[in-house]
This record gives sequence, C-alpha cells and structure tokens, in this order.
Amino acid sequence: MKARIVAPSSKLGELNNLQMGLELLASWGIRLELPQISDRSWGYLAGSDPERLADFDGSADLWACARGGWGAARLLELNWQPPQGLLLGFSDVTSLLWAMQLKRFSGINQGALHGPLVTTLAAEPTWSQERLRRLLLGDAVPALQGIPWGGGIAEGPLLVANLTVATHLLGTPWCPDLAGAVLILEDVGEAPYRIDRMLTHWRLCGALQKLAAIGFGSFSDCGEGDAAEQVLQERTANLGIPRLTGLPVGHGSCNAVLPLGKIARLDGDKGVLSLAPFE
Repeated sequence: MKARIVAPSSKLGELNNLQMGLELLASWGIRLELPQISDRSWGYLAGSDPERLADFDGSADLWACARGGWGAARLLELNWQPPQGLLLGFSDVTSLLWAMQLKRFSGINQGALHGPLVTTLAAEPTWSQERLRRLLLGDAVPALQGIPWGGGIAEGPLLVANLTVATHLLGTPWCPDLAGAVLILEDVGEAPYRIDRMLTHWRLCGALQKLAAIGFGSFSDCGEGDAAEQVLQERTANLGIPRLTGLPVGHGSCNAVLPLGKIARLDGDKGVLSLAPFE
C-alpha cells in the first residue's frame, strides 16, 4: 500500500508527532510519499489554497491527512476532486470526508475513513492503532461500546463528523443525504450553549429528523461537568430514534476509525455500534 501525506488544513508547527505517525505507518509496510508540507505555511494554513490542493495530485492507495485545525473546506471552493483510494482524517477534514462520501455513492471506488490524523496516530491506544491497520487491510473490525440512551435498534449508512464542521456543511452541495443515516458526532472546545445552538439549527432545518439513529463520541473541553452531555441528551430526546453516547471517537483519548458509507447498526438499548456484516 502506498500512502501520500497531505496537509489540507492548518500548518504543522512542531514535527515530532508527525514523525512518530510516519514511523508507525511505515512499520505496517506502508510506502510513504511526503510532499514538502513540513515548513509550508500561509498565515495559519499549511500553505496557500492552491498549494494545499496540489497535495492531492498524483496517485495513492491512502491519503493520510497530517493535521486538522481549519482550511479543508476552502478547497471545496476550488473544485477539490476526491482522489482514488482511501482518505483518512477527522475534525476539520470532515468537509473532505463528506465530499468524498458523496462521490462514493456515485459508484466511484473510494472510501472516507474518520480516524486519526498522522500527527495524532502515535498517541492512540494500541487497540485503536491495530483497528486502523486491520481496516486498511480490508479486515473486519469489532463493534464499539458506548453508553445506551435507548430507542431500540436501527441500521443505515454510517456518517461520522465533527459537529461544528458538519453544521457549516448543511445546505451546501457537500452535505451527503442524511435520510436513514446512522450519524456519529464529536467535537472539542465548544461551550454547551454553542452545541445547543448548532443542534437547534439541525432541528430547525429538519436534518436531525431524517436520521435512522444518532450517537456521540467525545466532546472534550466542552464546558464543566456534564453540561454538554445534557444538551446532547435534551436536543435529541424526542427524535424517536436509537441513541447512544460515549463512543471512543473524536478528540478524546481514543479516536477509533470508522468507515463512512458502511452499513452500520446502532443499538440504543445496549449502547453498541457495529458494522456490517453483522453476526
């Protein structure tokens, strides 16, 4: 497998975490291609828009995003075309993952993976690293355990996203069809009132009401105590769909990789998210 490291978002800064991530990927037998991204910058971005867009020139089996921050959505304005292969990232990369998922529904042999960035990969627990390695090999991965919020069981195509980034994709051409989807959301550094404001927007535009099921990963640094969780609970309580929280996904201590578009089953009574084929 050949992987090309891309930097569609913020500039890299300190490079130790990048190097450790590269070493881990290489230890799996992955051949790495690294454009000149290490010291590239344009303000707070990892280069100008055309420079970051050019990272996706060429060919690769895996397009591994170096870091998040901000900037990936700007590439959509430049007619970013999802490359052949797998795209791996999360957080700000949500905009590209969702744009790629749209193309995948059109039958192109591609895949969007919500999972660790190269700069966060080395800090993942061993089991999460192994989960990514197995998925890249095409092997099945185990179900994820969360905290049940009830509502029964539902199945549908899996969508995973950073709440803030996904909220700003609603109503744009780069928002996949939410009807019947199993949606997993995560975020970091958002005050509870801002989470409330975003989810209220989802409700007002009818987006939450389209879902088959909803789950939540980590909401790190999002207010004191369980304030953020109270908002998540209240804003989804009357949807009448399976719900769970506490998945090891997002900006917390673990970011288990999940493939967008894969048929998933969310069991709100047991708090389990599993991927087809089901046992």
